[in-house]
Amino acid sequence: MRASTEPKPAEDKQQTIKTGADLLVEALIEQKVETIFGYPGGAVLPIYDALYRADGSFDHVLPRHEQGGIHAAEGYARVSRKPGVVIGTSGPGATNLITGIADAMMDSLPLVIFTGQVAKNVIGTDAFQESDVMGITTPITKHNYQVQDLEELPRIVNEAFHIAATGRPGPVVVDIPKDISATVFERDVKNEFHLPGYQPTVRPNPLQINKLREALIGARKPVVLTGAGILHAGGTEALKSFVSNYDLPVTSTLLGLGAFPGDHHRFLGMAGMHGTYAANMALYECDLLINIGGRFDDRLTGNLQHFAPNARIAHIDIDPAEIGKNVPTEIPIVSDARKALDKLNELEPATLDHAEWVEKLESNKQNYPLWHNESEDVILPQYLLRKVHQFTDGEAVVTTDVGQHQMWAAQYYTFNRPDRWVTSGGLGTMGFGFPAAIGAQIADKDSTVVAIVGDGGFQMTMQEMSLLQERGLPVKIIIVNNQALGMVRQWQEKFYDKRYSHSIIDTQPDFVKMAEAYGLHGYKMENIQEIDRELGDILNNDKPAVIDCRVVQQENVYPMIAPGKGSHEMIGVSKP
Repeated sequence: MRASTEPKPAEDKQQTIKTGADLLVEALIEQKVETIFGYPGGAVLPIYDALYRADGSFDHVLPRHEQGGIHAAEGYARVSRKPGVVIGTSGPGATNLITGIADAMMDSLPLVIFTGQVAKNVIGTDAFQESDVMGITTPITKHNYQVQDLEELPRIVNEAFHIAATGRPGPVVVDIPKDISATVFERDVKNEFHLPGYQPTVRPNPLQINKLREALIGARKPVVLTGAGILHAGGTEALKSFVSNYDLPVTSTLLGLGAFPGDHHRFLGMAGMHGTYAANMALYECDLLINIGGRFDDRLTGNLQHFAPNARIAHIDIDPAEIGKNVPTEIPIVSDARKALDKLNELEPATLDHAEWVEKLESNKQNYPLWHNESEDVILPQYLLRKVHQFTDGEAVVTTDVGQHQMWAAQYYTFNRPDRWVTSGGLGTMGFGFPAAIGAQIADKDSTVVAIVGDGGFQMTMQEMSLLQERGLPVKIIIVNNQALGMVRQWQEKFYDKRYSHSIIDTQPDFVKMAEAYGLHGYKMENIQEIDRELGDILNNDKPAVIDCRVVQQENVYPMIAPGKGSHEMIGVSKP
């Protein structure tokens, strides 16, 4: 057959013509990104046009406010253990993401945030919707970039995902000027990267591992403190083996809940400001404290002068900056938590001489359990959380805002598995819980997801109810409604002579009608009979719901370590 002499069509050349935004989309596909939480605007229109051309490559979630979007990305990251991806436009779009970026930084959640920026030639001129994203986010990100050359974009994207997800996870911001994303080019761009200055230590020093084992053998009052680093490292099974090998008592930080089974006979409960008596006294009286993957933050330690005063401190953390930062550490182990535990488990187990200590801790658990008032009619928040646990068999993914409801959930919803607990710990962000539940449900489509929120925080991001109807997400929203900013009110009662300055919310929307306006089922419950009769069915169906639970306003969270007090100086330990 004679070869054709007709010219080839010009489509081959057209296929090589791309924009910077196309490069970004290709890089996201290479990173196996499945879900994007984004809100369009002028500076990211080229990116959204490229997303349109890549139809079907991503599940794009359109929040109703950028803060809702980034909190949803946090919930997604926490449950999936994959980076949450966020897109926001320049100026107010970027600044609306700031709270979520800071929240993710404090709680070590991997996010990659792409912000639009005005064109390079007008940066610094106060152009329309310009903001200094680099300056604003430098203190609250693990790293940030502003793309200056189109050919840098694939490399930067790959670096951003690597940095966000390795070492101590955290948020990375990539600021993209509009002219970069809109630029057309016809050449191949390499996306290789090398980060010689970023090489986190993930394997422990063997000498330090041996030193910790020797300290264990010599200890009479050891205790393990579990943090979220164990969860990020996937180290829960290794932790259980380590605890079993030495028969160790265990307590947890707020963010570490679920790293160790809450119903295990050696678990003492959560430690810290609203931790259990058994947990806090174990920290106060121990002679060896092994912190695995947790920060020694002020809400855990209380007054540092009284924190573990007689203990040798061992601290396993992948972030060397955390070791010795707040509490002097005798045995520092810079390592991924799971890898450190694996090395400890490779050593020959030893029988410790700590029977008297274990018996005392068990006595503390039995004699000073969590307690709350009882009622045969009105809803006590502790009763409500116990019922939520009962009706979900303790298997739900639970998200919260910050405040009293958060502490009651931590105390009364026992977590036996990892990745079931999503809360704002370090920053304490109101408005976090509900959108985080959306991201968690997208990440784990088959689990029951329950957002435990306060009536104050819910009103900050409740516009995201649109997504439940739009996407068919069966998230259950339980409003612990005490018509107050509960924790603020509690502090004003205890430390400000009951001067309730702007903490009582006298006027509220009708949450049932609000839910119905968004096409959801709404319920109002005012007594425990309604809780017992209806809540289980609502939690166990496949429909989204808003449950407005009217609880006693004056109820407080106990036990409590007052500001400036030590972990042994709790109030409200026993029922009056």
